[in-house]
Amino acid sequence: MSTPTLQTGHVGLNVTDLARSTAFYRQVFDFEVVREQTTGDRRYALLGREGTLMVTLWQQSGGAFATDRPGLHHLSFQVPDVEAVRRAEKVLRELGATLVYDGVVPHGEGASSGGVFFTDPDGIRLEIYAPSGAGAAPAPTQGAPTCGFF
Repeated sequence: MSTPTLQTGHVGLNVTDLARSTAFYRQVFDFEVVREQTTGDRRYALLGREGTLMVTLWQQSGGAFATDRPGLHHLSFQVPDVEAVRRAEKVLRELGATLVYDGVVPHGEGASSGGVFFTDPDGIRLEIYAPSGAGAAPAPTQGAPTCGFF
């Protein structure tokens, strides 16, 4: 019996302000709106690229992302190279987003992979990383993965 390949389809996130979050995710990730409903009791935005759904935003929340509760730890997106990470970092800085570390950092001591770690407008922890090219900077957390957001 052969097991079919399994991959993540899309991720759904609860947000407090659909318009604000849609704008943020579109600017940072260059997502397009696949479908949305911005009025009424069921507000949402389906975001993706080239027809592939990647993130759904649901305006169903009142408050900030709770890092002290079971659930999502962080959401990570891979880009082809560290130059793409640096372009994303520039957009994040222009938006005034909260960066967890100062710029592009490796995933750990001696790692070449790494990226930029930040939060969205509701405090959801996010990462944009490249498989190589981040090893020149020191790891911000000794003895633990950078994506632990320690």
